[in-house]
Amino acid sequence: QVHLAESGGGSVQSGGSLKLSCVVAGLPYGAYCVGWFRPPPWVVARDLGAIAGIDSDGTTSYADSVKGRFTISADNPKVIVYLQMDNLRPEETGMYYCAADRLTVGMNRHLELGHIPPASAFEFWGQGTQVTVSS
Repeated sequence: QVHLAESGGGSVQSGGSLKLSCVVAGLPYGAYCVGWFRPPPWVVARDLGAIAGIDSDGTTSYADSVKGRFTISADNPKVIVYLQMDNLRPEETGMYYCAADRLTVGMNRHLELGHIPPASAFEFWGQGTQVTVSS
């Protein structure tokens, strides 16, 4: 059974830093893709708000708004994916979710082209961790 657990959320002031962790357990695939998402609060579906993605080969991709401030990394073979967030902004307040699935050709293509696979491409999701950035 696949289980994802996020941690590391909290409250910081604008310009501060947080490091989120996503522990992925039970994923029955050697090649994987993990993404971080922050859906806007008015959106029920998770197809918006992609932040960063990484695959088991270490290929990464970021949303334009976080490039240069956020860093995604993975610790193999335990499949722990981190999201280091620096210089946080108040508008980045929200629930942060990690998602994981088998790495497909399509997902790999997304990452290689500098895009993050859409939320609909991921089957497995965590419960989220809250990040609050105050001005």
